[in-house]
Amino acid sequence: MTKLINIGFGNVVNSSKIVAIISPDSAPSKRLIQNAKDQGTAIDATHGRKTKGIIVTDGGSVILSALMPETIANRFYNKDTGEEHE
Repeated sequence: MTKLINIGFGNVVNSSKIVAIISPDSAPSKRLIQNAKDQGTAIDATHGRKTKGIIVTDGGSVILSALMPETIANRFYNKDTGEEHE
């Protein structure tokens, strides 16, 4: 069964496709975002807000989120353990 993770503003990601959840503060992260935008594999789920988290998928897509990586990771963890997160 596919488990979906809420990444903010009603957007969800298939948890089995997530490879990494990273912060956008470093230069390599910024290059990753720019390369994904150039290649057309970037998905902006920030709704115009500041990017605080980057989700990298196994298909090579880069998803930009307005949620902190810790928040996304907690939601990911809570889904896997069956715990409910408010």
